[in-house]
Amino acid sequence: MGKKRMNDPYWNKTIETMSRKKLKELQLQKLQQLVKHCTENSPFYKRKLKAAGITADSIKTLDDLQKIPFTVKSDLRDNYPMGMVACNSADVVEIHASSGTTGNPIIGAYTRSDLEAWQELMGRSLYTAGARREDVTHIAYGYGLFTGGLGFHYGAQKIGTEIVPAGGGMTQRQIKLMKDLGVTILCCTPSFAVYLAETMVNEGVNPKKDLKLRMGLFGAEPWSDRTRQRIEAGLGLEAFDVYGLTELCGPGVSVECPQHSGLHIWEDQFIVETINSETGEALPEGEEGELVFTPLFKTALPLLRYRTRDISTLNTEWCPCGRTHARMMRVTGRSDDMLIIRGVNVFPSQIEYVVMGFPELATQYQLYVDRPDALDTFAVKVELTDEASKNPQLDVNSLRCRIQNKISNLTGLNPDIQVVKCGEIPRTEGKAKHVFDNRTGKI
Repeated sequence: MGKKRMNDPYWNKTIETMSRKKLKELQLQKLQQLVKHCTENSPFYKRKLKAAGITADSIKTLDDLQKIPFTVKSDLRDNYPMGMVACNSADVVEIHASSGTTGNPIIGAYTRSDLEAWQELMGRSLYTAGARREDVTHIAYGYGLFTGGLGFHYGAQKIGTEIVPAGGGMTQRQIKLMKDLGVTILCCTPSFAVYLAETMVNEGVNPKKDLKLRMGLFGAEPWSDRTRQRIEAGLGLEAFDVYGLTELCGPGVSVECPQHSGLHIWEDQFIVETINSETGEALPEGEEGELVFTPLFKTALPLLRYRTRDISTLNTEWCPCGRTHARMMRVTGRSDDMLIIRGVNVFPSQIEYVVMGFPELATQYQLYVDRPDALDTFAVKVELTDEASKNPQLDVNSLRCRIQNKISNLTGLNPDIQVVKCGEIPRTEGKAKHVFDNRTGKI
């Protein structure tokens, strides 16, 4: 990359500002190649496509994509570890995997060309948010099987920034490194960003005075605009949302531009649809539904119409940043994370929305669902801020009632509310765990 390009608002202007018509033409060309690759090299898709009566010649238009059956997470788990790989084992150069907390982990396999495409996507994503060669990038995502650490590392490496590969853990040491090394970009989960801000307060570190942070890229877990506000206020930076899944490549599927009006999906490398989660029916643009992705560049482990279970809305209207790629609005929840409590559908994001509306509360919260007898029990544990914990005039009972009323108005349920002092809910340095569903025979 030449220095002149670093002053350009686009990483790849030709791709990022390509007309919608040309983007669709490019997608069709790549989709036809992908289906051909799958029918010739993937035993899994050979069977699946043959059963559906689909060949490479079946794909004449992008609308023909909907003839292809969905691929779901259980397909990957049932074919663990390498049953869905569509290349020679000698061509696989890197493996990543999900946490695998339930059943087999989800494997992500990469050829050399897959890695190069991923690095390009991550470089483009970081650049879109504002990263430049002169930045110092602190990566506090986990390295290893989790795609976060190495994904951001590859992207920062592509741009040429100075990289601090901190990984997880040792929070106080991370703060010291950020201060001493003049870190300007922070990459981590939103929950760890909040934890960092809290720890800085306890350590007597003022981010706005003692650090050089100017921006952060946060992903790997759902977060709200209210969490964004707290991160920005606590760390003194501009926060950007980034989206990705191990199954699709890792981070780098989409990212916010400085307009903060949705995440641009890199449509030269992904086809995205929204569907009705219950019926599988395709939905028109602007209607909220489940995101379905078809990555167009993966050769080691290709996917056709992968159901993410993430709920969002798509928008292809003109963006003031000049990029033409469709934007996905912030993920509001996951269809498979939805809790059915006493017959009512509840998303954790609804509870977070309520919690963030109370200035007396910190960002930590936990949901507890159980069924000791015939009926479900529902409890929410919330935590006071440090300031509220020290306020002798705070009426905790009144606060508890107000929280309960807000949740009741939003969900129709009246959970038991437990209010604890600052620091009593355990902090995590990776993805935060909010839901504890202890029911047997869950519905």
